Amino acid sequence: MIIAVDFDGTIVEHAYPKIGRPIPFAIETLRMLHNDGHRLLLWTVREGQLLQEAIDYCEQNGIYFFAANANYPEENREASPRKLKADLFIDDRNLGGLPDWGIIYGAVQAIVRGECSFEAFISNTPVPAKKEKKGFMGWLKLRNLFIF
Repeated sequence: MIIAVDFDGTIVEHAYPKIGRPIPFAIETLRMLHNDGHRLLLWTVREGQLLQEAIDYCEQNGIYFFAANANYPEENREASPRKLKADLFIDDRNLGGLPDWGIIYGAVQAIVRGECSFEAFISNTPVPAKKEKKGFMGWLKLRNLFIF
């Protein structure tokens, strides 16, 4: 299976342009998917030096991508549309957010075995709600609810 994976917010916490802390079990799960024979593509907004930093971070943690922001390493990005031919995209901006990495791994295994589609797997798995951020911006949102 060809799996495209986002970097910021998916492998590491959002800290762009810096590299955030690793998201729990992301690195381990991606290593397992690679070892299972899946082709991993890094699909990120990062380019140039920031992209290279993300690639280096992943390689230092044992994650090796077939290509970055491309379908294959030699792809000419100027001559090709920026569209990946992936079977699955793992991204924190998915509808419903980023499921737990254990759920993602289980879904990929179920799809490979032909037991179900990713959509069916996810629809039967509860996704925890995101915690509302506190602080000044959270207070501002709350305050605006009560202004008439």
